[in-house]
Amino acid sequence: MKEINSIVSDIKKGDLKPIYFLMGEESYYIDKLSDFIERTVLDEAEKGFNQQVVYGRDTTVEEIVSSAKRYPMMAERQVLIVKEAQDLSRTIENLVSYAENPQPTTVLVLNYKYKKLDKRKKLYKVIAKSGLIFESKKLYENKVSDWIGRVLSGKNFKIEPKAAQMLVEFLGTDLSKISNELDKLMLVLPAGTIINPIHIEENIGISKDFNNFELRKAIGEKDIVKANRIIAYFAENPKNNPLVMTISLLNNFFTQLLMFHGLEDRSKNTVAKSLGVHPFFIDEYFLAVRNYPMRKVAQVIAFLRDADVKSKGVGANQSDEDVLKELLFKILH
Repeated sequence: MKEINSIVSDIKKGDLKPIYFLMGEESYYIDKLSDFIERTVLDEAEKGFNQQVVYGRDTTVEEIVSSAKRYPMMAERQVLIVKEAQDLSRTIENLVSYAENPQPTTVLVLNYKYKKLDKRKKLYKVIAKSGLIFESKKLYENKVSDWIGRVLSGKNFKIEPKAAQMLVEFLGTDLSKISNELDKLMLVLPAGTIINPIHIEENIGISKDFNNFELRKAIGEKDIVKANRIIAYFAENPKNNPLVMTISLLNNFFTQLLMFHGLEDRSKNTVAKSLGVHPFFIDEYFLAVRNYPMRKVAQVIAFLRDADVKSKGVGANQSDEDVLKELLFKILH
């Protein structure tokens, strides 16, 4: 976030680079920076003749260079944005000669999503010297809840930890999807609201009682009745509760319990930091580690691997519902 804020601050001050190479696994920040440049560098009167957006699949590096060398019309500079520039990955090194001597009146933005330049190659080194390279890294799952909190805090909202966790477990680590859902919430809720699970359920459609978060909690508590109620709900709503996601989340949970068993320092802060868990949820892990000795945890991880194979139709002809029921029985008994 600091790097992004610094880039935005420089652009606002008019300190512009001739090349912005935006790359990496997380498309959210690439889009945000590119959109900011597209919106703000030129005024509306200048954009008509001096701002161009092209897509990697529809152009070539040579055509991009030709456009970038053009002089602006009745403006100090022109802006050329190449979206989906990763489609030019096979020929992107051909940009080297331009990057060595870029047109000072052109702002060239390349959105190179889901990939990154090889730091050992000449293009990376040249752009790093003449322009700016930003790598947008994927957030680890245990960092996304904090990211949600920061985004909402900047817009005068707050969110309860459970509500943030519901979003992460339902939407994964795709920041663009999460951002879209947060925008919906902020449209319908007044500023200053502390977003809770009920808001999530009513406005996004994620059940506050029947979700993977609650299933994990029920399993950790060995609450057989509650766990069976949740998987019955999953069976009735399979599109919103895919088995592969449930298995993945449970595998992460029991892997964390295995790590917990190996910790010498079991203070709450140390455990939360070591497992990458929000301190709000740490008591659930202390209960679960008492309910599942290390040997049982290792068995459960083996059960989960077996269920994952079965869910993909290998070695068994079972429905997702049956696979989940069998898995739950093995875990809880």
